Amino acid sequence: MTAEPASTIRTLDHLALRGNDAAPALVLREGILSYKDLRDRVARLAGWLQAQLPRPGERVASWAAKGELTCLLPLAAARAGLVHVPVNPLLKHAQVAHILADSGAGLLIGTPARLASLLPGDVPVGCAVWSEGDAVSAASVTAPLHPSEADPDQLAAIFYTSGSTGKPKGVMLSHANLWLGAESVATYLGLQPDDRALAVLPLAFDYGQNQLLSHWYAGASAVPLDYLTPRDVVKAVERHDVTTLAAVPPLWVQLTELDWPAAAAKSLRRLTNSGGALTPDLVRRMRALFPAARLFAMYGLTEAFRSTFLDPALIDSHPTSMGTAIPHAEILVVDDSGAVTADGEEGELVHCGPLVAQGYWQDAVRTGERFKPAPAASRYGGTAVWSGDRVRRDADGLLYFVGRRDAMIKSAGNRISPQEIEEAALASGLVAEAVALGIPDERLGQAVHLIVRAALGSSDAEHELPRILLQELPNFMQPRVIHWRTALPVSPNGKIDRNGLYAELAA
Repeated sequence: MTAEPASTIRTLDHLALRGNDAAPALVLREGILSYKDLRDRVARLAGWLQAQLPRPGERVASWAAKGELTCLLPLAAARAGLVHVPVNPLLKHAQVAHILADSGAGLLIGTPARLASLLPGDVPVGCAVWSEGDAVSAASVTAPLHPSEADPDQLAAIFYTSGSTGKPKGVMLSHANLWLGAESVATYLGLQPDDRALAVLPLAFDYGQNQLLSHWYAGASAVPLDYLTPRDVVKAVERHDVTTLAAVPPLWVQLTELDWPAAAAKSLRRLTNSGGALTPDLVRRMRALFPAARLFAMYGLTEAFRSTFLDPALIDSHPTSMGTAIPHAEILVVDDSGAVTADGEEGELVHCGPLVAQGYWQDAVRTGERFKPAPAASRYGGTAVWSGDRVRRDADGLLYFVGRRDAMIKSAGNRISPQEIEEAALASGLVAEAVALGIPDERLGQAVHLIVRAALGSSDAEHELPRILLQELPNFMQPRVIHWRTALPVSPNGKIDRNGLYAELAA
């Protein structure tokens, strides 16, 4: 599949029109929806939504299970001229209340249990509430709505960040942002109509929702799965002959600790990772477990959807690289003056081009901090996302993550990358997960604390790890304390909850 010219950008609901009528589009517990079924149900759900919220641009929030409603809403809301606000199912009532109030949602659709958890005052005045079952039933008997012909630059969705630092902020995404994101990923992953994705990631995040959109762009299918244990993922891959599996590093670590049936491992054609870097050891384990699958290491920003991917042919020789820009993205590394850095020189990653979001919903101050004019060297110009992430580019053009500007540990005058400490701990083979943090210290400014989970079978890890770190890291990088845990907490987006760990240790 090759990238289409920008002139072919359509409104998001047109993704339902791309597959063959009889081809499977969505594999649900209740049965398989063909593309013909998908088109009909999107059209009827859109008609029902428009009857509930007749003014274009109104917001419809979803806090529902991963099933028919949550999969169809991105397209149906777009067809109805509405803005979809997906809410992470792991959030609690106070966070949901903030999102509903901040977005000005006029309609909330959720599971009965989640709706029952809301307290008086959590739902704003004027926001109607429907259970997902009632909404699906009502939509099934509603007259269908024809495909939309709106301006692709119109707002289509607001994705709220996890809110690990302060209250969640809503990233505004247009039809064009989401359409080009689906097209870009389908292109570089090489998706085909016979592909099938196991959608294990939350649909309330861009990475999770793109599992659906990119496969529908290619005329392929998706299997939404709310899993309880990593073993559920293995069973689903085998049961549904899954070809594409997307995950974040904590889940990949757990999946590589399991025994996989040969048939399940063989069916996978591609594995994708974002939301954190893969370590060389994890890459080796994944490559050994899934030798026939192409492994795509990726880097993304909610504010620009996705920025880079590494050609799978380079994953063995460059396992820590972020790769190069995805289609429709321009990635620059700039110094503090805004000039492009030389090869090997550290700078800030700046994302330019049509994947850049429209800013933060009703937050001009934070929008101005992150969305700024593109560097003079940009071929796109306009507004760019200044990521705050520090990277470097090698002579071959490959990018490498150094660390976030605000996450660097500053100890005794030294500027330390947490990633460097974490990589040394993981390279020992003694730990499966590692997080390095700078905890306030009167003498040092910040002291290095390392939180780890022991790898399976590493019985002497607590004694051996400090010794290995002394060999591999300079004195100023040595952890003051190593905290051993049986499990590391994860945030609502599935990543290790660094901010929660920091709050705990700094208290």
